[in-house]
Amino acid sequence: MTPVRIRTVGFVGTGIMGAPICEHLLDAGYRLYVNNRTREKAERLVERGAIWCDTPADAAREADVTFTMVGYPTDVEDVYLGKNGILSAARKGSWMVDLTTSSPELARELHDAAEVMDKHAVDCPVTGGQSGAEAGTLTLMLGCDEMSAAPLADVLATFSSKVYHFGRAGQGQVAKLCNQVSFASCIVGYADALALAKQSGLDADQVIDMICDGMGGSVAMERLAPKSAEGDFRPGFFAEFLRKDLALALRDAEERDLTLPGAECAFNLYDVLCQIGGSRLGGQALTLLYEDEATGVAAGLDWSLLEPDAADPHDVAHAGHAHGHECGCGHDHGHDHECGCGHHHEEA
Repeated sequence: MTPVRIRTVGFVGTGIMGAPICEHLLDAGYRLYVNNRTREKAERLVERGAIWCDTPADAAREADVTFTMVGYPTDVEDVYLGKNGILSAARKGSWMVDLTTSSPELARELHDAAEVMDKHAVDCPVTGGQSGAEAGTLTLMLGCDEMSAAPLADVLATFSSKVYHFGRAGQGQVAKLCNQVSFASCIVGYADALALAKQSGLDADQVIDMICDGMGGSVAMERLAPKSAEGDFRPGFFAEFLRKDLALALRDAEERDLTLPGAECAFNLYDVLCQIGGSRLGGQALTLLYEDEATGVAAGLDWSLLEPDAADPHDVAHAGHAHGHECGCGHDHGHDHECGCGHHHEEA
């Protein structure tokens, strides 16, 4: 089959990350079909010329490539395989590119199902956050080789500055989970360091500057530790999504008979944070676990909500549900909920 030349793009999930990506696609001249559970989050794109679609299937039906950026593996499954899903609606020869941080196993299943239908599904999680999405400088992790992804090169270049190819389906997701494992451990490390500094009477800002100038520094510390120190816990990315990513990493590691003690520690800490009301705070809110109860209450935490048994990472990884609902806030966030509640969110 002759490779499809990308002219028309579908996009499902126009939240805080998805919307700026769509802006770049429009700037590059692509004909754009968009779908989002909450239509108002796509209105600006429609005003710019994007075509609104009532279902994911409608967004994919006319597209040469359809991008998805949703929340949990269950959302990916629904968008691709559920009623009005894109897998059956997409044209033969077309591409489906999942930008969500999701399950490697699911990515492989979607790839295999698409190939049987003469279609192409590839995992392509991203890192770089809202700022990277807005600047068009995201880093992409593709679950295929460079030659296979050649038809996508131009369209991916509209919103990225670095593209890594990891050879085969699911490996892009594994690469992103590697990033998240390291990222979460960096946050735990600086949370410990700030707690020690505070109890020792050191100036937190000075300690942060000192560590960032030495071997103990990290991008996470440089960007997030100052927010922790000043009590700014507004989300640049949701704590619940980092918990989800760690659960996915732990599940994948267990299947490989591998133990990740650092990731297990970070998952348990983020699970506590999410249980007590911090699921919709930023990842830097982990430092609240080291503070007194009054400080936590002021930030919206309630230690009485803590359950005696920690969440099972398998359950969080597989379904995106923990302790009764999707994220601990009691709301239905829909296809845009990777970053879509109207605050400043970033995908790590």
